[in-house]
Amino acid sequence: MRATRRTLLGAALLFMGAATVSMHARADQPVVHHAVIHVGVNESAAMNNALNYATNVAKFYADKGEQVRIEVHANGPGLHMLRADTSPVKGRLLVFAARMPQVTFTGCNLAKQAMQSAEGKEITLIAGASTVPAGAVHLIELQEQGWSYLKP
Repeated sequence: MRATRRTLLGAALLFMGAATVSMHARADQPVVHHAVIHVGVNESAAMNNALNYATNVAKFYADKGEQVRIEVHANGPGLHMLRADTSPVKGRLLVFAARMPQVTFTGCNLAKQAMQSAEGKEITLIAGASTVPAGAVHLIELQEQGWSYLKP
């Protein structure tokens, strides 16, 4: 009985160690961090905070010589952040597009369709922004892939 417990314990520890190693970059591979910053409200303060987070995170890892991929995701009322006609942070977004290629912007297509239906017009997003089919599902999937979730 003791041998069986030791064998099971040893196998479990070996498995856990292998899983831990696979979650971290190998020594010969560069570290790449991943963060998604979620904007779900139509408030310029939250939008500006999201952009501040993106700036600070990008600078922090650049100063360490490490890579980072950052996605700012807007859904629900937060989609106004990415709208060409209503974004209160449009100017800042254009600067990001020009200066920070490690930061991408996505919006929820379901929110976009709902806004188009309610407003009776086609909605255009700022240049460089893309849509994902369902914002909430996208956030879930990024977190399942190991992305860190930030919400200002």
